Parts: sequence; structure tokens; C-alpha cells
Amino acid sequence: MEKLGRVADPLIKTLAARLLLKSGSLKNSMGSEGGVSLRIRNNIAMEAQLKKRVSTNTTAISKLNIGEIREKTLSFTEQMRLKSRPYGQYRYSPSGRSPLLYASVYACLLRDLYNDMSQLSFSERQDWIRSMQNHQHDDGLFKDAAVANQLAETADWWGWRHLTLHTVMALDALGVIAPKRISFLREFKNREVIVKWLNSRDWNGNVANVSNEIQNYCALLQYARDFHDESWAEDALNIFYDELDKRQNTRTGSWGNKIGNSGLLSITVQTGYHIWILYFYDKKQVRFADKIVDSCLGTQNRLGGFSPFLNSSACEDIDSIDPLVRLYHLDSYRRAEIKTACKRAMIWIMTNMNRDGGFVFRRNEPFLYGHENMFSGINESETFSTWFRSLSLAYVSKILHESAIGRFNWHFLQCPGYQFWR
Repeated sequence: MEKLGRVADPLIKTLAARLLLKSGSLKNSMGSEGGVSLRIRNNIAMEAQLKKRVSTNTTAISKLNIGEIREKTLSFTEQMRLKSRPYGQYRYSPSGRSPLLYASVYACLLRDLYNDMSQLSFSERQDWIRSMQNHQHDDGLFKDAAVANQLAETADWWGWRHLTLHTVMALDALGVIAPKRISFLREFKNREVIVKWLNSRDWNGNVANVSNEIQNYCALLQYARDFHDESWAEDALNIFYDELDKRQNTRTGSWGNKIGNSGLLSITVQTGYHIWILYFYDKKQVRFADKIVDSCLGTQNRLGGFSPFLNSSACEDIDSIDPLVRLYHLDSYRRAEIKTACKRAMIWIMTNMNRDGGFVFRRNEPFLYGHENMFSGINESETFSTWFRSLSLAYVSKILHESAIGRFNWHFLQCPGYQFWR
């Protein structure tokens, strides 16, 4: 949790403060996913409302129609496309107006996940590719003037490095690679630089943010190795893995030493997710797998989400779902409990779907993600959470084969980042 005054960007503080003034029942919180989520306390009224939604979904889950969900979600995504502009330009939410690269990337990844890219004409695909590639700078970073601020330069839970990782994934979905090499990574050709950089991270403080940094840099190193044939990146990654192994917590399988209540356990899992996924992509052994499973299962709340707060976020949910599903296929430990957890999670994920086919970051809260152009009001759908919650469904499908989502042919990438299956 963060105090409002500790939010780094003045623009975020201004908008968050304005929202807070409108409702005295709200207080601010920031998780490892960053952004500003204006927390509604877990009061009786909200809990009753969420329980009712979950109960309704539990009753309807046997009649779940993945075709209908796909159609509605793709319809919402199409509504976010700006028809008056070249193809592939999207706004972030219904209340948004500006075309954003982040929104375009989310829409691309979502459509690819739902096997919808074949609908593109040649000219549409080329327009979309061109609009993305035009955002790449000489250092390899993808930037968007529409969301430029101080935070974009420094943050790793959002900002340019985070956007770059997402954009190379979207370009892969469109069948091309980033036109320029990611040259800002080249400082990591030196072992001493890597070790010094890791030693300088705040391992005993905001370790969840540290893990975001590591994921951005290392996943882009994986991309440089696999897509730009930068052979030195393999050596750099091996140094990272060696150093990360030394720092891994044997009690949790994650990184950092803070462990105790459910809130700290949630942060522990969020931290681990960003780093474990690097190991999964490279098919490296994930050590202390049983501890990781214990940690992830321990974050599930009574409504099926993965957070000490009942209205768990899109990030909190996938941060536990992803490693649980992957480890289910790699280890026999607590498999029955993982499957049960995924069944409950599927119901909870659907609780966050709106009638327009989009999804929310958290129920009953507005959400500001890095910049005022990436804002969604209370229970307003937006492209980021629509993609991330749909991706959670796709991962759950890898266990729940007998369910409607399990029978659907989800499409995964073979690109580092978030949307691969190996």
C-alpha cells in the first residue's frame, strides 16, 4: 500500500486527489502493477454485492458460452477502434478519446488470443504494423507522446520499457519483428554491470517493482536473442539467472524477505510472477516449485480472486493463476487443489466482465494507469483489463479441459512476455 502523497507523478496525484475528494469513502492504493486504484473498503454492502455476482455466475457457469463471450469481447474491442483513423488505432476506454499505442497493443494481443487476426485484410495489417513500428526510437524503445510524462521515463510497472515489451509481443502477433534492435540493453553485455545493477535494487523494500524491472529487461533480452539474433543476450541471461538463483527465497520460492500476513503474501506472489515467467519461457527449472504453489494458493480469497481484498485486480489474479497453471503441468504437487482453485477463479474472472463485453481492473473502483489518458471510471471497461482477464481465462483453460473455455482453441504466441505457452 502507498500513501497518496507518495505517488510519483504530479499529474496522477492531481487526478487521484480530485477523485478522492468526490468520495470520502475511498482511499488510495498502489500494487505491484502500479497505477492508482482508489480503494473501496471491504464493507458489508460491497461484499454482499460481490457475493451476489459470484453466486449468479456460479449458477450460470455450466451454461457458459465461450462463443458468446468471444463475440461480445471482440465487439467491445472493435468499439474502441477509431474508425476515422488508419487501421489499428484504439482508445483505452469508452471515456477515452485519444488513440494510444498501449490500447492498440492490448487490442492486438486480445484479438490474437481469440484467433481473430485472420479477419484482417492485407492493407489493415500493414496499417497496424506501420502505426506500431513508427513509435520505435533509435535506442529500441517504443514511446507514445499521448502518454508521455516523467513516470513513463522511470517506471517499470508502466512506461516505455513496459510498453516496449508489450509492443514486440503485438508485432509478433502481426507476424513481424521490431525493425530496430533494442540497443539500450547492450549495457548488460558486461557481467560486472549486471551484478552491480542487481545489487543496487531495493530487495528489502519495494521488491515487487524490482521484479517488474527485471522482467522488462530480461524478457527483452530474450527477444533480442530469439528475434534479433543477439547471441550475447544468452550469456547475459545466464548471468541474470545465476544471480537470481542466489537471491531466491527458499520459504516462498519468490524474492525478497518480507512474509507474514495475507497482504505481504500477495506482494510476494506478484514479485515472483514477473521473474518465474522468465524461467518458464526459457524452460529452465523453477526451483522450490512446491513453495511457489503454496504461496499462490494461499493468496486466493473466499470469492475466488487472488488478493486479501475481495475485489482482486486483473494483475493480482493472473499473477497467481499463471504460475499455478504452468506448475500444474510440470509437477504433481497439490494438483487437485490447483484445479479447484482454477474453477473458482474462472467464476471470479467472469464476475469482472461487463455487459458491453469488456472487463474491469477491479470491481467498484476507478483506475488510473500511469497517465490520465489511461483512466477508467467505476466499473468502466477498458482494454488493458479486457486483455489481461481474457488471458487469465486462456491459462485456466489449460487445466479445465472439460469446461467451455477449455474446449476453445485459444491462440498463444511463441514470444517472450506474457502470452506464450510452452
